Amino acid sequence: MVKIGKIELGDFPLLLAPMEDVSDPPFRAVCKDNGADLMYTEFISSEGLIRDAIKSRKKLDIFEYERPVGIQIFGGDEEAMALATQIVDTINPDLVDINFGCPVKKVVCKGAGAGVLKDLALMVKLTEAVVKSTKLPVTVKTRLGWDENSQNVEEVAERLQDVGISALSIHGRTRAQMYKGEADWTLIGKIKNNPRIHIPIFGNGDIDSPQKAVAYKNRYGVDGVMIGRAAIGYPWIFSEIKHYIKTGEMLGAPTIQQRVEVCKKHLQKSVEWKGEGVGMLEMRRHYTSYFKGLNHFKEYRTKLVTTNHLDDLYAIIEEVLEKYSLEAASI
Repeated sequence: MVKIGKIELGDFPLLLAPMEDVSDPPFRAVCKDNGADLMYTEFISSEGLIRDAIKSRKKLDIFEYERPVGIQIFGGDEEAMALATQIVDTINPDLVDINFGCPVKKVVCKGAGAGVLKDLALMVKLTEAVVKSTKLPVTVKTRLGWDENSQNVEEVAERLQDVGISALSIHGRTRAQMYKGEADWTLIGKIKNNPRIHIPIFGNGDIDSPQKAVAYKNRYGVDGVMIGRAAIGYPWIFSEIKHYIKTGEMLGAPTIQQRVEVCKKHLQKSVEWKGEGVGMLEMRRHYTSYFKGLNHFKEYRTKLVTTNHLDDLYAIIEEVLEKYSLEAASI
């Protein structure tokens, strides 16, 4: 049984990665339905929380059905991180996560996210400030290092464990790689097999199939895997991996009926949480993924991303169901 603090996550938990502009409550809802064991909010600026920035505060929204859920914060200032943690505490998530992995320039430039990889002493101080400011378990998400010449994640793991973190998720790329090239899990495996390390170690990067999840589980011995981009428009990845681990067999691909039902639920939750206008607008990035692989889908995609009326949107999704159900029946 893998545990973070007192949170029990099962034998090989599947975590949904925190992704900016993706891992919001509507998206988390459909991932939870399909088997995600632990999820995180989008990353939240510690400075933004302290300034009471509306966007940052909105990202604190979590719901009972999501639990266990962690709130992820980032920043480069000890005092701001401590204060932000105290604010997060009042929301009562299951854990607090620190982002030391975001490679985006606007975050790195502020000495936050993956930018902290260049200053291990600061990373330790920031982590200690968060740990001391909450009774909740504190976890960290990071990368292998700043670039290939400074892959310091082994030392990072030991130092952060020493100041009290309860689990570590590692993306198998450096900051310099961004999301390019292949993720290298070699160091992740070394950390998991380091006799000094006793906290759970989760691997992240390129897990896009049940076969790969099981292969990496066996090869690197990680306690669980964190899945990001492969879950966008395909929350079934979680149930497929669980089924494969349990039976050694692949689940059938989701039917058009299942795709439509999950897409509609995602849209409904999006509109409920963000309001009709923004909810419809921000769903547009998901349609291509939900209906990937359907022949001649371009016409429907165009309609889905240009329609401004909710009733029309639901009608188009029903049209998609009808058209592709008939096509499947005729094969």
